[in-house]
Amino acid sequence: MEDLERAVQISQTYENVYFSVGIHPYDIKSFNIDELKKHISHPKCIAVGECGLDYYRLEGSEAEQLVEKQLQAEIFIKQIELSKEYKKPLIVHIRDASNDSLEILKKYASDELGGVLHCYNADSQLLVLAKKNFYFGIGGVLTFKNARKLVEVLPKIPLDKLLLETDAPYLTPHPFRGTRNEPAYTKLVCDKVSEILNIPTQEIENLTTKNANKLFKF
Repeated sequence: MEDLERAVQISQTYENVYFSVGIHPYDIKSFNIDELKKHISHPKCIAVGECGLDYYRLEGSEAEQLVEKQLQAEIFIKQIELSKEYKKPLIVHIRDASNDSLEILKKYASDELGGVLHCYNADSQLLVLAKKNFYFGIGGVLTFKNARKLVEVLPKIPLDKLLLETDAPYLTPHPFRGTRNEPAYTKLVCDKVSEILNIPTQEIENLTTKNANKLFKF
């Protein structure tokens, strides 16, 4: 929450920079819906998120983990409802929580607004969300040597639901892995997508730009 005001300021400083409002599952204890609503109608606010479920770092007893999962789900659903109220697409984070995330999105998400599965985790069961107007964000992980699962599932993603992204400052594409990530490296992801799908790089650039413009209503 403490970064939101700064995000708004940056978006107002640079014409081609936009922001979203939302709480990552790691930060749900600071969730403040009034603070999100304070900025969601700003003309540079284009989405709600990054929000979702993350079971990767669950700690404590089984009962304590269940309470944490329930709290994550509650805050996730509140942000989905916020996106529908203000007609903004979702930016969704899913880590080690595909089943629960899928059920929540199928039940609560808007087919009209849709969203993007940020840093798509290559779980093929989530591909059904393309029918609910969800896009699949592909970042630097695709260039890693251990990205076999993502490489295999990439051709199954509908081309009109494909997006390129960074995850700055992390997940920098090869050969710069381990350094600070930045949007310029999206070109490396594009090149890898082009190679795997056997589609010219310029065509990948064009279609993913078109997809982003459509999703975020640029």
